[in-house]
Amino acid sequence: MKKLGLATALLLAMTGAQAYQVEVQGQSEYIDTTANDKDFTGGLQGTYYLKDVDSSKGPLAEAAFLNQASNVSVAYTYGEDGQEFGDRTVHHTFGVKGEAYIPTQVVPAYASASYSHTIADNKAGNPDGNGDRYALELGAFAAPNFLVAVGYTSVADQTALDAFNVMANGVVKSVGETATIGQDQDAITARTKYVGAIDGTNMAIGFESGLVYGDDTAYNLGTTLFVTPKLSVGASYAESSFAGTPDSAWGANVNYFITPAVAVGASYVNANAEQLALDTQTVGVNAKFRF
Repeated sequence: MKKLGLATALLLAMTGAQAYQVEVQGQSEYIDTTANDKDFTGGLQGTYYLKDVDSSKGPLAEAAFLNQASNVSVAYTYGEDGQEFGDRTVHHTFGVKGEAYIPTQVVPAYASASYSHTIADNKAGNPDGNGDRYALELGAFAAPNFLVAVGYTSVADQTALDAFNVMANGVVKSVGETATIGQDQDAITARTKYVGAIDGTNMAIGFESGLVYGDDTAYNLGTTLFVTPKLSVGASYAESSFAGTPDSAWGANVNYFITPAVAVGASYVNANAEQLALDTQTVGVNAKFRF
């Protein structure tokens, strides 16, 4: 009976269950830079929603946001950088995060807290690095499906990355953001997010923006067109005033839900450095599984 129940649950997930409570995501990026050789990353994230998420309305990719679904997540990312036969370092980042959507008499409120720890394992015999990163965020829905949030981030060591930023936005943006915060260690963040239907169609549009203010300043902009509830295409742009990273980067992505429970996607980022040999291109793939 246990085997039959497991098989039934798997079949429902694969063929189109309209509600889910767990999401597992995996991703990997190949990185081509003028400074390093054959870099790549990989990562896994698991999210548990406190209540079932209804994915029957709106874009499948944004079901949790549209449902204002409180959740807890864990993530792990792996990355390598450095010359193939030189000073090569392997990075392991572990993270835990909680998001809460809170109904109030005025507008829905939002809060999140996260912690990430990075271990930088140097393969050339140089000292290893360890770093912690904490983030808090508070926000509210200024209009239906329109979130405005501000936050505080503490990066105790510049080794530390945000595991969830790597999973959501890729390694170029994540590394650039950490470098932008710099030795200041503390940073103020702000972001907005909106998802809305396009009248008279089954399409929807999404917009996101973000700002990080530390030793230097970085911002990012993104838009996504949900051609159907299953298919989306997006574009993004990011810029940093810190001279030690690429000055700007643009990206494109596409994601498709094979069923309401299984999705695959691909991404591309092109980052340009004006003063240093840090031009970078990344190609990424990802997959999601919901049940």
